[in-house]
Order: sequence, then C-alpha cells, then structure tokens
Amino acid sequence: MIKEFREFIARGNVMDMAVGIIIGAAFTAIVNSMVKDLINPIIAVFTNGIDFTNMFVVLGSGKYDSLAAAREAGAAVFAYGAFVNAVINFLIVAFVVFVLVKAVNRVKQAHEVRAEAEATPQAPAGPTEKEVLIEIRDALLKR
Repeated sequence: MIKEFREFIARGNVMDMAVGIIIGAAFTAIVNSMVKDLINPIIAVFTNGIDFTNMFVVLGSGKYDSLAAAREAGAAVFAYGAFVNAVINFLIVAFVVFVLVKAVNRVKQAHEVRAEAEATPQAPAGPTEKEVLIEIRDALLKR
C-alpha cells in the first residue's frame, strides 16, 4: 500500500495539481484584496457609497451597527453583502482563469504550428540567380 501511495504521489498529475492548489491559495489573497480595495470602492462610487461588505439582515431580535458586531454577539445574520463579494470574487477568478487558459492555448497552438512546419519537408530550392546566369553564359560560350 505504501508503494502504491508513493507511485501515486510521484505521478506528474498529482504534483501539477499540488502546485496549482498552492498557487490558487496565493492567488485568492490577491483577488480578495483586488475586490476589497479596488472594485468595491468603484462600485461604491456608482451606488452612492453603498458598502457590500457590511450589508446584512439580523434574523431575530437586536440591532447592530456592523456585521462584525452582529457576528461577535452571536446573532443569526443573513450576510448578503458577503455573498455579493463572493460572487464578485468568483467572476474575477473565472475571468482570470479564462484569460490564462486562452493564453496557454494560444502558445500551445503556436508551438504546434511551429512543430508542424519543422516536420513538413521543404521543397528543394531551385537554382539561384547567379547559377542561372552562369548556366546561360556557359550555354552561349558553347555556340
């Protein structure tokens, strides 16, 4: 069983997946910062200062100034603003992944075209201009 596990871990796909997960985790921090620090303020400008991160409804009794205060008090909250942020995060990640996949496919396609061109045998080149002129000269001298 240990031998099989080693073989499983040593496969390229598992290592690629591990690298992808690690990069994805690091990328999440960048996306979260982009949404929180760049996109939400722009959305707030267009929505007259509405901040999605602090939008919530208390399910039950109590009135709280912020989502953090409601959660700290243990109140049941419907945090729809956090959901909006999660949707924005998803859309950004999906768009970036789309762009990356598109770029990788373009590079792959260019590589395949280049490999195909290299594999295609070249037609033999005809004589150069100089060789044709020498041949004409030699033919005229033989007359």
